[in-house]
Amino acid sequence: MKLSEFKFKLPDSQIAQFPPLHREDAKMLVLHRSTGKIEHKTVSDVVNYFDEHDLMVFNDSKVFPARLYGVKEKTNAEIEIFLLRELNHEESCWDALVEPARKIRIGNKLYIDEDNTIIGEIVDNTTSRGRTIRFESDYTPDKLLQQLYAMGTTPLPEYIRRPMKAETARNFRKEFLIEENVELEPIIREMDEERYQSIFAKNVGAVAAPAPSMHVSKNLLKRIEIRGINYTTLTSHVGLGNFKIVDVEDLNKHKVDSEQIIVTEPCVEAVNLAKRQRRQICAVGTEVFRALESVAGTTGQIKEYDGWTNRFIYPPYEALVPTALLVNFYFPLSLQLMMVTAFGGYEKVMAAYKEALKKGYRFGDYGDAMLIVN
Repeated sequence: MKLSEFKFKLPDSQIAQFPPLHREDAKMLVLHRSTGKIEHKTVSDVVNYFDEHDLMVFNDSKVFPARLYGVKEKTNAEIEIFLLRELNHEESCWDALVEPARKIRIGNKLYIDEDNTIIGEIVDNTTSRGRTIRFESDYTPDKLLQQLYAMGTTPLPEYIRRPMKAETARNFRKEFLIEENVELEPIIREMDEERYQSIFAKNVGAVAAPAPSMHVSKNLLKRIEIRGINYTTLTSHVGLGNFKIVDVEDLNKHKVDSEQIIVTEPCVEAVNLAKRQRRQICAVGTEVFRALESVAGTTGQIKEYDGWTNRFIYPPYEALVPTALLVNFYFPLSLQLMMVTAFGGYEKVMAAYKEALKKGYRFGDYGDAMLIVN
């Protein structure tokens, strides 16, 4: 397929800047891929589309506070550091992005805290914005990691604007029932720390949240359990490669960055049992869909795995493992949109997107949901 086939116009007004008051309150468009039928529901209705012993697979990846700020030696220029992954724990070496990158060269040092007890030294260039940084301090590696996390902030996507624009702030006050005389900044910061994370978050390593899993509250999870729907988790650490711009028209020529996935024995047992019993298996998120497909055999049975995947899923494609997919609404030309159309069928998914735009659905990590079933 061609990249241009995934282009559509997305108004800024439909890019979600904050989540709904309650996780499961988000709108949910339901697409029946066998017929193309569309229903308009909320995420709280998701339990009505699955039966006892069906299986939902969530992502337990945990977002870490990846965005830091440092001061460059001599010039005192402020530099943003976006931590991607730890390369060597004992040496406190990290793969990171820096901004503005043009000012940062090998050998430069960045002062991370006010007391200059943590210094980051640039030891390598990896991409135009990418750098390898070694953090130096008197702390043990474990304590240093704690300090970096304490100083870091939630790595919200660039399209979620902080501070909020005036109109967005007014809408936020209305949605969350906040009086005009109450200061918003600390409330918003606390909300982002809590809500830009799923209730399953356990394994640290993601620089972006597994957004579809964020729709599930403890209350909704209890309703899933009461209905007899089984659930399990796997780990798929979303990296910035997931949001990398596709710069080739022919998708056959695009290469996807590798991302770490961990599929444990309990997940394997749950998925393979559901497969043998011909139950529905719902992948919650495109990253879960990709992880399952990456460890599946030709019969749809999966195996344990702890490693990396660079699998690129786009139409035409026939899923081996999941029979249903719960996702958010994604941006034009995105890898996630390509994966959704691969699962649901290009024409049907793009028709559903057209309907979602018309109905005012919200896009992005804090946006609304889409459930694709047979």
